Amino acid sequence: MTNDEKTMVEKYDQEAIATGWLGPEVAFGLSYKYVNPGQTVLDIGIGTGLGAILFHKAGLNVFGMDVSDEMLAACRSKGFVTALKQHDLRTTPYPYAEASIDHVVCVGVLNFFEDLSQLFSEVSRILRKDGVFVFVVGNRNSSEKPEVVVGSEHTGSDATVTMYRHSAEQINMWLADNALQLIQSLEFTVYMDRDRSARFPAKVYLARKTTGIQQSASPDRYSAALHSGR
Repeated sequence: MTNDEKTMVEKYDQEAIATGWLGPEVAFGLSYKYVNPGQTVLDIGIGTGLGAILFHKAGLNVFGMDVSDEMLAACRSKGFVTALKQHDLRTTPYPYAEASIDHVVCVGVLNFFEDLSQLFSEVSRILRKDGVFVFVVGNRNSSEKPEVVVGSEHTGSDATVTMYRHSAEQINMWLADNALQLIQSLEFTVYMDRDRSARFPAKVYLARKTTGIQQSASPDRYSAALHSGR
């Protein structure tokens, strides 16, 4: 990793701490009693690894996928991930075999997608039966518009960014369409700045895969994911 890349990553992690980003903690808190040491977890949009590190500390084998080479390099430098792959979440299929992963986590990514149908379909394909999918979305009620334009004062650049919020009705539809059963959800607040004056409503969902291949009892259960999709 170059010095510029290292600086960018350190800034990213520091900003998450400074703004009180709780997505990883909330996601892990909802899912911890459903995961076990030695199992596999795939973090889609892993970034620098903030969403996956708690699963590693709980004894799971972490796999990660991200479109950014810089983020993957940063995550790799932390030394806790079993394997990383560069891949755009908008491109299907994802580079993992059917029923090859015990659990999937996604935090801080889905607010950049308006339509989550393909992503949910791929998660369902990759998950083993009874595996859990824990994810964070921007939250809205059904009467609110999905688009939110984030100004340059919050993006850290001269550009504006369009983000999307998803209603419970949308999420429930995508879950039901992909054999994913809702277990629990929880609303929380994401702050857009260090002063914590600008708020973005968020919601974490925990769902279980209800059909397919059962989780393996083998200690080498992660080998299928490690060697697939090359």
